[in-house]
Amino acid sequence: MRPTAAGPTRLLGLLAVLAAVGLLPWLSHRDPALTVLRARSAEQEGTEEALSAIREDLGLDAGPLDLLGSWAADLAHGDLGTSWVSGYDVLPSVLAGLQVSLALMGAALGVAVLLAAALVAPVLVRARGTAGAVAAMPAAVPEFLLATVALLVFGVWLGWLPTSGWAGPAHLVLPALALGVPAGGLLGRLVADALPGVLGERWVELWRGAGVSRTRISAAALKRVLPPLVPQFGMAAVGLAGGAVAVELVFAVPGIGRTALGAARSQDLPLLQGSVLALLLLGLVAGAAAALVRHRLLGPALRDAGLTLPPPRPVRTHPAVPAALFTVLAVTVGWGLLRDPYTVDTAVRLAAPSWTHPLGTDALGRDVLARLGHGAASTVGTATAICLFGLVTALALGFLPGIAAGAADIANALPPVIVGILVAAAAGPGTGGAALAVALISWPALSAHAAALVQEVRASAFLTAQRAIGATPLWILTRHVLPSVAAPVARHALLRLPGIALALASLGFLGLGAQPPAPEWGLLLDESRAYVERAPWAALAPAAALALLAGLAVSGASYTQGRSPKSTRREAGVGV
Repeated sequence: MRPTAAGPTRLLGLLAVLAAVGLLPWLSHRDPALTVLRARSAEQEGTEEALSAIREDLGLDAGPLDLLGSWAADLAHGDLGTSWVSGYDVLPSVLAGLQVSLALMGAALGVAVLLAAALVAPVLVRARGTAGAVAAMPAAVPEFLLATVALLVFGVWLGWLPTSGWAGPAHLVLPALALGVPAGGLLGRLVADALPGVLGERWVELWRGAGVSRTRISAAALKRVLPPLVPQFGMAAVGLAGGAVAVELVFAVPGIGRTALGAARSQDLPLLQGSVLALLLLGLVAGAAAALVRHRLLGPALRDAGLTLPPPRPVRTHPAVPAALFTVLAVTVGWGLLRDPYTVDTAVRLAAPSWTHPLGTDALGRDVLARLGHGAASTVGTATAICLFGLVTALALGFLPGIAAGAADIANALPPVIVGILVAAAAGPGTGGAALAVALISWPALSAHAAALVQEVRASAFLTAQRAIGATPLWILTRHVLPSVAAPVARHALLRLPGIALALASLGFLGLGAQPPAPEWGLLLDESRAYVERAPWAALAPAAALALLAGLAVSGASYTQGRSPKSTRREAGVGV
């Protein structure tokens, strides 16, 4: 597939998403006229006369296809239509929400870069990697929980910063921290994972012998390692803008994601279509910018087939690290499985941790340890299945850069909540619908990583020599390309496992995932948010479990990779 196929793929994906959004009122199996009436005035009675007037006013009787065609015709003239609820033009509302989200995205990306730099600095100083468990912990902190805690600590208790609204730079700080810390943990780990191989290359040794300063060597090493990861930075930037719906809700930030969610709930179709279109265009622009930056960083390396990949330098984690993390998780989950997660005892509601209730109780007096243990299977199991799906999809699409680039830009531009709304409208809210929604958009970051690595491996001088000595394409694919691509992408997939669990948790937080009284970890976080100030243990328990899961995933992968000499030697041969 030629790269030029990315354009038609983007266009088809864009049209498919907009068509699905346009069908939302009919997919929801609810009367859109009644939903709009309730959004306009909750007190007005939904009589047949009132509903008929709304249908006639909005043109609902004409059907979804006529509405879509009319909207597309107006769009060609720069008109996004009129809100079904407020009656105002949609374009100013979309532009205002997009402006807020872009400002928040920039601030959060600054926080992420600073944290990533702090995680990468020790690798540059010591010239060797780490297992990555520490960097994985920040990436596993739920954004909406971090937002709630930051709001309570810095806004309510200390009074240093505003807790809601959008009136100046001070309102940026807490939302940016809540969004930037998890993103910085992810990006920092990706760069730190790739740096040791570059720092072990021959040119670094020669530069050191020639007296080149450490600063220049570090800058050159970063320039060498960044091209395959630039798409991840672009996707992270879009994710910060479009996927921050929960954080925007916590801080009452009028961003484009919150606007889209409100429009979907009220079935304000023109406003929802305009918001989703803005998110998709933002994703396409970010994808194009990332591709341009990567091309400039690589220079003539790909064109001249002069690029060679550094040999992997896996860091073998001490077995005590994953063993300790696994033991803590296994004991906690096992202990919780021995208890009843559904027993309600209001006499001990919000009880502090004790021997009777080691992790305390929730607002209904249910044992938090029991609910944590019973929720592990659905949370971790579902996230693992989605992670495997994303890995397989990424490895397949990595060899189809045209399709991968176009489809990834569209999928990555959609926040999980928007896809969750569409899936929930058709299938109803629940764990299965949330899993499907996350699976549909979980693969772009992995596929971009795989596609970049495949492109660089194929352009390496080593593979040119293999072809010259008569190696078959199948031999090159199975013995050289796949091993050198699959290992880093698999580690990336493992690093994203807690993030996938967090996406499921976000949908549960917004009422689109698991439903009460299910003991799913995301739902536990949502239920505990209202009383986190009085009983923080109810929220900290699932949050700590997600952080331990992140550390276990990364440190376990490092230990497995580092202890396999045969695998290491085979992968190292790719960089010859």
